[in-house]
Order: sequence, then C-alpha cells, then structure tokens
Amino acid sequence: MKVLITRPQPDAEAFAEHCRREGLEPVVAPLIAVKFVDDWTAPARAGALAFTSANGVRAFASHSRVRSLAAFCVGAATADTAAEAGFSSISVANGDVDSLAALIAKNAGALPGPVIHIAGTRRAGDLVALLHENGVAAERIVAYETVEATNLPDAARAATGSGRAVAVTLFSPRTAKLFLNLVGGAGMTEALTRCRAVCLSDAVAEIAAGAAWRVIDTAKDRTAASMIALLKAGA
Repeated sequence: MKVLITRPQPDAEAFAEHCRREGLEPVVAPLIAVKFVDDWTAPARAGALAFTSANGVRAFASHSRVRSLAAFCVGAATADTAAEAGFSSISVANGDVDSLAALIAKNAGALPGPVIHIAGTRRAGDLVALLHENGVAAERIVAYETVEATNLPDAARAATGSGRAVAVTLFSPRTAKLFLNLVGGAGMTEALTRCRAVCLSDAVAEIAAGAAWRVIDTAKDRTAASMIALLKAGA
C-alpha cells in the first residue's frame, strides 16, 4: 500500500523510514515547512521550558546550549526529541495543551522561575494563558515559523490521482484542513473517494470528514507506532 506522508520534515522522513521497515510504500509530500527564527534570546532566569512540538525542541536546541532546565513536553514524540537533544529532566503530558498545562501547574511549586514556552508562530491553544489561569508565571518565545504549501505537491497529486489504494496520513487538524483545501484547489476532491484517511486523533478525523473518503480511520493513541499499526491493519 502507498502511504502519503503530509507532515513536515524531518518527521516526514522519519515516519517514511518506519513505513519502509514495516513493508509499506511511503510517498513523502510535506505540506508545511518549518523555519527557525534567529532573533530571540535564551531566557536568563527560566524555571523550566515547555515544548508543544518536536519542532520547538529542535528550534531551541539549534539556538541555545542550555540543557539543564526541566523540559515539559506535550507528548511522547516531543519528549523523545528532547531526550535526543540532551535534556535529562523530562516530563510528558498526554498529547494536548490542556494536559501539558495541568502537568506544569502540578509541579510549578518546585520551579525556581517562570516557565518559558518555546513556540511557533501558529499555535493550537494558548499554553501561556492556561498557565496564568493556574497562577503559574509563564512567558512565550517564538522560535520557529511554519510556512504552508500553496499548491498540492507533485508527489501528493500523483499518489492521490493514481487510482491505486492510497492511505493519506494526517497528523494534525491544520494539516488535514490544508490538505483538503489543496486537493480542492487542484480539482481532485473526487479522487479521495478511492483513498483512506489515517488520522492521528479524533480532532484530525473531524476535519478530514469534510470530504468523502473511502474510509476514515483514527489511531488508538497519538503516536507514530499507533499510526503504523493502523496502516498495517488496513493494508
């Protein structure tokens, strides 16, 4: 089965490699590009860092050598990236901003300073506002930006229009919405009736349901491993 991978790099290639190991045929076609922002200064008196994406970790790690601060991560994939970057004190939430805010608030009493959210230009939820509501001092640093594709990538166009069984992996509501818009702009919405949408969460599946697919499936857990298991189950 062909697996269309729409997530940004480098996560797209990492997921593609996982697909290859499991006997699936990946087609890499990122819809969003990540660019690091250079004009920010590492916090001098932070109590901890909060990461709502692996890209936040990568952006911070490319700009600062600080690894001694506690790292609060939104989910397992972000935590894995933090560990790879050299952080040793890592706490992991349940995959969403609300659970991350609750986790930080629970541990805020032991922090020596404010929590610094390393964020992108576009965010799903407002972590800093949630922390303030819980009485936790917090600040935001925008360390990366995301740029959306304006046309459906050639690889995605070829895969969805091939007439073969294709599974389209959608890892975020934003990417799902963008994919549908680009497919519509290319005049290829009807082709989705022959494709399978494989979604990371219910929120992603809800957006995907804005089009008629052959089937829409949702991963059991918000992990790449769960997505792979779902792909293999329908191969």
